[in-house]
Amino acid sequence: MRRKRSYARVLVVSTLVGCLEVALTVVVVLIHVRTQPPPDTPPDWTAIGGSLVSLAPLIGFISFLLSLVLVLPAVALADLVVRGLGARAAWGEAVAAPLAVAALLAAPVWIVARYNDAPTGSTLVFWAAATGSLSLGALIALPRGEGLLRRVALWGAAVVAGTGLLGALGLAVGLLPAYEPPRIGPRTVTGTWSDQTGNTLVFTADGRVTSDGVGGRSSFDHPRDPAPSCSGTGTWVYEGGRDARSQRVRVEIPGCAWPAWGVGGTARAPRIHQEIGGSGSGVRYELRKAS
Repeated sequence: MRRKRSYARVLVVSTLVGCLEVALTVVVVLIHVRTQPPPDTPPDWTAIGGSLVSLAPLIGFISFLLSLVLVLPAVALADLVVRGLGARAAWGEAVAAPLAVAALLAAPVWIVARYNDAPTGSTLVFWAAATGSLSLGALIALPRGEGLLRRVALWGAAVVAGTGLLGALGLAVGLLPAYEPPRIGPRTVTGTWSDQTGNTLVFTADGRVTSDGVGGRSSFDHPRDPAPSCSGTGTWVYEGGRDARSQRVRVEIPGCAWPAWGVGGTARAPRIHQEIGGSGSGVRYELRKAS
């Protein structure tokens, strides 16, 4: 005789799985950030960490609510289907639970998509992703044996911690593509570069450069000081450096107190930048290559 299912345990396990999924997503996003170009203003990791901690109760409540409204009914429906059809319990529940989650999600997803006039493709992708996430909680909560909650907590924490450790090791040894600036050269530098407000630096192949309102900063400027505009003509030189991170574009224009420009962005969208407030501030003033 099969042991009677504890739906209270299903609810708790599904809630825990939802929280672990969020934690795993945060770890993956943090690893992914290391493979992307840095933002103009460095993130405040202390504030971000504090926000995540403060949001933990809300994440737990949302996970509990989704488990109560979608996962618990899906498991109950799966039990009814298996008993009604006389299917083998393990296989029947494993198939019926995700189908029930998908069916329960279909109506609210369709209503929200219609209200917001969302594209069909995006709606289907969201529906599939939400179904997969909630179905995982349902499938993990299906077993009736003792100690399920403890096993889920231990294995879930191990997966989250292991993903973070493997990601860090992958970045350290080069298995994951940690961000590197693109290798450019004089031919890439030649052309027009502009900031977000339309001020430009125009480089010509003969080594001449013209500035029109570009922010002229020195290494002693405070990060929050307004950037004084700088216009004029002068010369430029590309310095390859020993690697991609040390390459520089040196610009000499009378009246423009510029250190050498660093290189960033990507191969398709290169950028040159100044560090505002001195080396190591992490705050950047960037120019983008015009297409």
